Amino acid sequence: MLASRSLGTDLVYSEKQTLFRFSALYILLSIIIVSAFSFMYYELQRDLMLQEKKSLLQEYAKELIQDLKHLHINFDKSQVYPRNENYTSAIFDSSQKLIFSTSSTKTKLDKILYLEDGVIHLVSIPESYYLGAKYVIVTMLDDRVWFRETIESIIIFAINLFTIMFIIGYFLLHLFLKPMKDAISLLDRFIKDTTHELNTPVSTIVANIEMIDKSLLDEKLLKKINRIDIGAKTISNIYQDLTYITLGNKIISRNEDLDVKQLIIQRIEYFKSLANAKRVTLSLNLVKNTTLFIDKNKFSKLIDNLISNAIKYNKIYGTISISVSEKSIVVEDSGIGIAKENISKLQDRYTRFNKSSGGFGIGLNIVATIAKEFDLKIDISSQIKIGTKVTISW
Repeated sequence: MLASRSLGTDLVYSEKQTLFRFSALYILLSIIIVSAFSFMYYELQRDLMLQEKKSLLQEYAKELIQDLKHLHINFDKSQVYPRNENYTSAIFDSSQKLIFSTSSTKTKLDKILYLEDGVIHLVSIPESYYLGAKYVIVTMLDDRVWFRETIESIIIFAINLFTIMFIIGYFLLHLFLKPMKDAISLLDRFIKDTTHELNTPVSTIVANIEMIDKSLLDEKLLKKINRIDIGAKTISNIYQDLTYITLGNKIISRNEDLDVKQLIIQRIEYFKSLANAKRVTLSLNLVKNTTLFIDKNKFSKLIDNLISNAIKYNKIYGTISISVSEKSIVVEDSGIGIAKENISKLQDRYTRFNKSSGGFGIGLNIVATIAKEFDLKIDISSQIKIGTKVTISW
């Protein structure tokens, strides 16, 4: 037994899936845009801060160079490296080897002005090599005032931009979904109108065929009548499925004590012509009379879909075994089976894994919907080319 995959997924996407995908993509793009603008703004603010500190550091560098010059001239009198509480410094020779430093941070000599690890560095080259120094580095701690102000501005900017993009996205989403909603609404009306128009002629055909005394017909005419019977019942099943799909939530359940055994016998009798057309043998194992408090029409629809699928996806000269116990119904067929990894998807609407057989992919979805309403449990096991077993328990 096999569920089917998609009557209309190639033409119409699920509204929920479309909404989720659009929202995810839109949010991702919004995050990328906000992140890009935030990064550029952060870089701009950092560069502005460095330019503001540059003039101050240049003054400190000039002061240090003057002190180095004085120390270089008077080295025989004083050998104390110049220090200042406003900044730290370091000097390197022409081979970039450290001569002396009052700073604990590492210095890059290939940049003139930069911020690293919360410390601002300025690299200067004096006119003369005082004390052998070619590079003079002045450093000072970043007070991070600019950073806090920048983060606050980015947060405000991000909130405002997200709000604007959310409003734009809301209108875009409704604009993009409108054609799909219109198409789904049109399709829904078409299905309802079509099923309504099908009801009377199909019911008439099926009723009149059942009234024919087939024992009085010759073999040639009997075959023609049987083919009409099969076709009419197939259309009738499709009609009933489509009706349930479109009206399922509006159908009020009228529960009663239902004789499960008797219902199974009736539904098998109904499907005999379909089974005979495929040379499928139906066997019953009705252990005992079982009563279930449930809506007869809905439970009948559940059984019909199980039997219909077992016939539809069976082999020629295959078998179907139906067992009824006090707490369960088991429908087992010798059909084409289904891969283990696909079993969990069988109850999804419009799902089909074998396009060679008919169906719209709604049979087991209807079974699952009815089972959920009446708290019935569904267990499906299957093996490729061996068959499928469906157990409905309560």
